Amino acid sequence: MPQLKVCGITDAAFAVYAARRGVDYLGFVFADGSLRRVTVEQAREITAAVSGCRTSKPAKVRFVGVFVKHTPSDIVDIAGRVGLDVIQLHGDYGADEIAFLKEKGYEVWRLYNPSRQPADGCEDAVLLDGRRGNTSGKADWSLVAPLRSAGRRVVLAGGIGPSNVADAVRTGADVIDVSGSLETSPGVKSSGILDDLLARWA
Repeated sequence: MPQLKVCGITDAAFAVYAARRGVDYLGFVFADGSLRRVTVEQAREITAAVSGCRTSKPAKVRFVGVFVKHTPSDIVDIAGRVGLDVIQLHGDYGADEIAFLKEKGYEVWRLYNPSRQPADGCEDAVLLDGRRGNTSGKADWSLVAPLRSAGRRVVLAGGIGPSNVADAVRTGADVIDVSGSLETSPGVKSSGILDDLLARWA
């Protein structure tokens, strides 16, 4: 069974609820121009709130930061201040930059680009998304199986919600990433929609 990531977290109350419901990863978008962008201070407040509820669940929630144009040094600075565990890269980052982030102790996921090979196996997972830099379109689910057969860990994002999450789970992806489908308006997640998605998780 794959793990579940909820991305675009902007609200502490929802983050705490998601953690208590067993969500494995909570994602913060630091990219300029995103409707779900949070500041470092906002993200720190949310991670602190979630940390206070971790004793009420069996496994630790992991925090993911989404970056597009930040330098690796800036990413490390933000990650340290917020308490991130995973760095998700949507920009043009190469093997050396990924290696730098991993040397600092972070797990690194990179957006998959079919025109290039994975960075010599340097990243910890490849992200399949519908459109580069966001999760508004459905990814090519047929890529999951060959990537996993090649030994890659796969995060599947883009257009996944309660109506198709069971199908997404059956692709064999390691992590299912949801965001906009849980919202009543951009950045405003609904605990009720999350409950609906979890009820259909199979």
